[in-house]
Amino acid sequence: MTKAARFPRTPAEAGQPQQAQANMANNPAHLTPETLPAPVMAGRDFLSNLDMTPEELRTVLDTAHSMKRGEWRGVKPLSGLSLALIFEKASLRTRTTFDVGMYQLGGHALTLSNAEIGLGTRERVSDVARNLERWVDGVMGRVYLQQTLHELADHAAIPVINGLSDMLHPAQLLADYQTIEEEFGTDLRGRRVVYIGDGNNLANSHIHLGILTGTDVTIVTPVGYEPNGSVLMDAVKRGANVTLTNDLGAIEGADVLYTDVWISMGQEAEADIRRRAFRGYQVTPAMLDTIAPDGIFLHCLPAHYGEETVPEATEHPKSRVFDQAENRLHAQKALLYHVMGEMAPRW
Repeated sequence: MTKAARFPRTPAEAGQPQQAQANMANNPAHLTPETLPAPVMAGRDFLSNLDMTPEELRTVLDTAHSMKRGEWRGVKPLSGLSLALIFEKASLRTRTTFDVGMYQLGGHALTLSNAEIGLGTRERVSDVARNLERWVDGVMGRVYLQQTLHELADHAAIPVINGLSDMLHPAQLLADYQTIEEEFGTDLRGRRVVYIGDGNNLANSHIHLGILTGTDVTIVTPVGYEPNGSVLMDAVKRGANVTLTNDLGAIEGADVLYTDVWISMGQEAEADIRRRAFRGYQVTPAMLDTIAPDGIFLHCLPAHYGEETVPEATEHPKSRVFDQAENRLHAQKALLYHVMGEMAPRW
């Protein structure tokens, strides 16, 4: 994208915002406060993708596509609402997209680092929840433990959103599947999504999306680094098409090839062991040549180049890595709307 292309506003939009909003209201391609879809997860927690039904996921993704097309410009459904962003782990994409997303929807986000609140150390998680519920309208947590999110949700009478935990990364998967749908359409049944690398929170959440969408999910990982056993067992019970293997040949013909870092935050002490275990699992341009001709490569970023992938892969014609990063904004805005869209401002 050129810098000139980044500023497509008309003179009316730039200099006469009220008139521009009126123009958009008269354009059937743009929504108005009266034509917004009903929030489908109003007031609920989002700790896992399985907190959604397939129908709710469909609505959220449709909203994300609509937002990306610009059909929500000028509409501020979260005006007067606030979202607390709790970060035990560092963040670029999660912090920026939730913060900007709340702003674009008319709300406000405030960032709370672990140094400021000390979840479970300076203050009990339950006490943090009871304080925040009296000041803000929702909480997003990017934390070490899934249990921390459940404890926040159990003690706060406001929605809690999982921005990442050791077990799951459900907000990321919304952006991932928005990106996949941009390539293959909304009916993904039977499409092959192959995840290669550590059986971590991303792998677990990919299995959940296989349950919800009907994609065939293959996890390619070394022995000893498999996804969570209870997640796999639940997928089998639900009839999902999930394959677990350490055979790199399973990548051939994939519609989507997905990878993530081998060494997540908090695993630095295992770095050398993990690098040896994952040798051969690096996504390269040669590996991308083996996926489907119209297949795509995804990575949730940040990329540790020289480990799970190389720059030539993220810059490859089959890469949609930076479209995927952009879609964090649209997908999370859609999620915020459907969770918080019916809440009344406190003042």
